[in-house]
Amino acid sequence: MREYQIYGRVFVLVKDPLPESINLFSTLEKIEKSIPNYLLHDLDSIYIGQFEEFAERDINAFYRDGAIFATNDQVDDSDLMDDLVHEMAHSVESYYSAQIYGDGEIEQEFLGKRRRLLDLLTQHDLDINLKDKSLRDSFFDLKYSQKFDNMLYKDIGYTLLNNITRGLFCNAYAITSLREYFASGFEEFYMADRQYLKKICPALFEKLRYLNNLNEE
Repeated sequence: MREYQIYGRVFVLVKDPLPESINLFSTLEKIEKSIPNYLLHDLDSIYIGQFEEFAERDINAFYRDGAIFATNDQVDDSDLMDDLVHEMAHSVESYYSAQIYGDGEIEQEFLGKRRRLLDLLTQHDLDINLKDKSLRDSFFDLKYSQKFDNMLYKDIGYTLLNNITRGLFCNAYAITSLREYFASGFEEFYMADRQYLKKICPALFEKLRYLNNLNEE
């Protein structure tokens, strides 16, 4: 097991080897320079390797009890960075939940986009049963639904969804729940295009800007 450290306090433990093409040190350095330390109060450690939950839940990474677990099966540095930053977003969300969701503005923005998505899917006349009441109700549920995700991922496909929802969501995965909407926006804010996020998700952008400036208050 190889051990690294970021922010002078968060341990990064590599349980199973990464591909030789991955520059972990460079990836961690970019993250450290991009995301403020003070946002990551809840993050204590990062584990990279193979874990049972990945196969059980069909995922590549997850955040739990102050720790991030990410697969070592990564394509390149960007792939690894995406996983780590996305789970860091869930750490931030856990600690700053009241500040993020207290005024209900992000929820309203998210549900408005879900309504628009339902209209778009109806217009495209895709081969999905949008008359199913439980499925239609899922469009207005903030929490993750396996049935809803299966519809997005398996019945429609994220590639087509990305095209249909361009300019509405940061990416197709942001559609799956309010938590993933926040985490995808967090990635866009710190690792991609803030102005694009501001344009398509103004409420989410303002909340992230507020969090980013907390240390200046």
